[in-house]
Amino acid sequence: MTRGPDEVDDASETDSVESTDRAPADRVDRRTVLGALAGAGSAAVAGCSGPEPDDASTADLEPERLDELAARFAPTLYFDAAEPWFPTDPRPYASEADGETVVDGFDAFDGYHERYEASGEPPNPTVFYNGMRYEDSPLAVVQFWFYSAFDQFTTNFHWHDWEVLHVFVDLEAGDPQLYVASSHSRSVPNNEFLDPDPDVVPRILSELGSHSSTLSVNENPDQFQRVGDGGLLADITNTTIDTVEDLLGIPIAYGLPRDEQMRLPFVVPEYEGEPLYEHPDLPSVTEESLVDGALTIRSLDALRSPPTDLPLRETGIAFRYRERPADEGTADGDDAALADEVADSVVEYDLVETAELEGIDAFTGPQLSFEFAVPQIVEDAVASHITTTGVPWEQPRYENPALDVTAGNHRAELAARYDAVADDPSFGDDAAGALDAVVARVTQTTQSDEAPADEGLTTTETSVESFVLIESDPEAVPTFARGVAVANGIPEGEHRLTVNGAGRAPHGETLTVSADEPVTTAGADGEIPLVAREDARKVEFSDAESDVNLARSAIEDDFAGRIYDSAIDGSDAVYVDAGGAYTTEVRDADGEVGAYRVNPATDEAETEEPIRIERPETGVAPLAGYVADVAEETRAAVAAAAADRDSDDGGGSGGGPSNAVNGLERALAAAVDAAERAAERAREGDAEGVERQLANVLDRIARIEERLAAARAGLPPGLANATGRRIEQAIRRVEQAQNAEKL
Repeated sequence: MTRGPDEVDDASETDSVESTDRAPADRVDRRTVLGALAGAGSAAVAGCSGPEPDDASTADLEPERLDELAARFAPTLYFDAAEPWFPTDPRPYASEADGETVVDGFDAFDGYHERYEASGEPPNPTVFYNGMRYEDSPLAVVQFWFYSAFDQFTTNFHWHDWEVLHVFVDLEAGDPQLYVASSHSRSVPNNEFLDPDPDVVPRILSELGSHSSTLSVNENPDQFQRVGDGGLLADITNTTIDTVEDLLGIPIAYGLPRDEQMRLPFVVPEYEGEPLYEHPDLPSVTEESLVDGALTIRSLDALRSPPTDLPLRETGIAFRYRERPADEGTADGDDAALADEVADSVVEYDLVETAELEGIDAFTGPQLSFEFAVPQIVEDAVASHITTTGVPWEQPRYENPALDVTAGNHRAELAARYDAVADDPSFGDDAAGALDAVVARVTQTTQSDEAPADEGLTTTETSVESFVLIESDPEAVPTFARGVAVANGIPEGEHRLTVNGAGRAPHGETLTVSADEPVTTAGADGEIPLVAREDARKVEFSDAESDVNLARSAIEDDFAGRIYDSAIDGSDAVYVDAGGAYTTEVRDADGEVGAYRVNPATDEAETEEPIRIERPETGVAPLAGYVADVAEETRAAVAAAAADRDSDDGGGSGGGPSNAVNGLERALAAAVDAAERAAERAREGDAEGVERQLANVLDRIARIEERLAAARAGLPPGLANATGRRIEQAIRRVEQAQNAEKL
C-alpha cells in the first residue's frame, strides 16, 4: 500500500469537533454511539434506542490479506461537477497544541484551498482503509474512509467530514456479501446492496457538498437508480416500509436526490453571523471556494417560493485507485474505461491505513450552527442546532461494522449466513416492539381544479427536497425520493417535529412515539403539505384567555381534506395556503371538540396578517356556530353566483336553474338561522332546546342536499363541488355537537 505523508504514531482517544474558540480547550468525549440498529415493519433502522446486538467479537485482519482486499475493492468515486472538497489526507494540517496532535478546522479548510489553488488539482487524493474479521467466522469487512475538509450540506455544516464504504467479504469464498455506503446521519438509512457482482469494481456516487455516499452497481456508472427499470439493476436493495400506505414500494435509503430529478439547494455557512469565507483565519477561502452560487441560497427562508432553476447533478471528477491495473478486457480495465468515458477528468488516489491516523488526538474547530424556523404564536421562533462529526476510530462501527447495517433485511440475511451476526429479533423485519422510525411524505399544496378559485387545494409531489428536525435531536435529516421523510431511532415519548424547505413556510407539530408502534406516522395520515411562503397565511389560536385547556388541533381543507393534525399545549400556529378554505378543529383535555371556519379569501385582514381565532371554545356552541358560519359563507357565494347569472341573462329568465339556485340559497339561509339558534340555546344552557335545534339543523341540511341536486346546472362547477363538501363537513360537526357532553 502507498503510505501518505507525515506519519503519526501513538494512537489515542480523539474527539469530534469541539464547540470552542480556535485553541482546543479541555476535551469533552463526544464519541458517537450508534446503539442498536433495528428494523420496524420492513423499515430500515439506524440508531435505535435499544441495546446493541450480541454480535461476535472482531479482530484485525492479517496485514497481507487486508492489503489484498483493500486493493481489490478500492472503489471508484464519482463527484458532482460543482464539488469543491475531495477526499484528502488531513495530516498535512496537523499541529501540536498543549501536548496533543490536533487537526484544526480552520487550518484544514484554509490549507486545503491554498494547496488546491496553487496546483489546480485536488490536493493529496487519499482514501483510508481499515479491516476487521469476526472471530471464528469467515466474515470480514474492509472499510474505506473518505475525509473531506468541510461539509456544506444545507443543515449540516461542519469541518472534518468522514464518510465510509463497508465491504462485507466471505474470506473462504472470496466474494463480497454486502456493500454499505454511509448516508447523512444515523437517522437516515444507509445505501446498501446485497450480493454485489464480485467482478465489478465498487462505485460510489458522492453527494455534492455533503459527500453522502450512494452506490452504483448497474451499467450507468455515474447515475443512481433507486428502482430497477429498463433492464437496469436498482443500486440499493434496502427494504420498503410496509406499514405506511403512501410509501409502499419505495426502498428506504437516502439515495442521491439531484440524480433523481430533485432540486436540493445549498445554504451559505456562517460563523458568528457572517459568511464563513469572510473569516480572517481563512485567507485562502473565498465565496468561489464553496458550492457553486447557482446552487446556493443565503437561507431557507430567503426565497418567497421554492427554487425551480437549480441545476441537477452532473458528473465532474472521478477518483480511482492509483495502483489499480487498467488492462483491457478485465473488470479493472472496464472500470477505467467507464471512468474516462463519463468523467471530465480522472484523479488517482493513494490507499493509506487508518491506523496511521490514530495518533491524531482531536479534530477541532468551533461548532457551526444552522437555524430552523419553528411556527409559534406571535413570532416564529428559531431553533439553532449544532452538528458534530466523529472520527472513525472512536466509533463502535469501526470495530463492529455490522452496527452500520441499517436495512433489517440485510442484517437478517447476514445473520442467516454467519453465526457471528446476531439474529436479534429487534433487528429483523418483524420488530414489533422497536422504538424506531418517524415517517411521513412531504408534499406541496396547489390549487384544485375542482374548487372555486382560491378556495380549495390538492397536494402533489414536491420537486424540492425538504429538511426534517426532531427538536430533541441536534441533527436535521433531508427528505429523499420526492419528499420521503424518515427519522430513525426516535425514543419513546413526546417529540416536536419541524419541517423547513427552501421558499416554504415552516411546518411544526407535536407527536408521540409509542413503544407499541414500531413506525410513527407524522403529519395528517402520514402526509405533511408545505406551503410556498408567498402563498402562506398563519393561523393562530391560544387558550390563554379562554376557559378551556386545548390539547389538540387539526385543519381540513374543503378539497384536500385533513392537512394538519397535532397535539398542542394550549396554543398553536399553523401556516396554510391562502388559496384554501378550511375547517379548524380544536380538542380540549377532556376530548370535547370545537370547530371554526377559516377562509382567507373572505378574510378582511391584510394578507400578511395572521388569522387569529380569539378565545377558542369546545362543545355545542362553537360547533353550531361553525355550521352557521360555513352555511352563511356558502349562501353568500350562491347568491353572488345567482346575481352574476341573472346579469349575464339580462335580468334572468325567471325559471329552471335560476329558481333552483334561489331555492338553494333559501335553504342555506334557513340552515344558518337554525344553527345560530342552536348556538344560542347552548350558551343559555338549554339542553333540551339544543337537542331540538340540532335536529332542525339536520333537517335544513337535508333540504340543502335536495336543492343542490336541482341547482347544480345553474352554479359554477367549483361552487357546486364546494357546497357538497361543506354539507358533508356540516353534518359531521352537527353529529359531534349531538354527542358532546359540553354545551
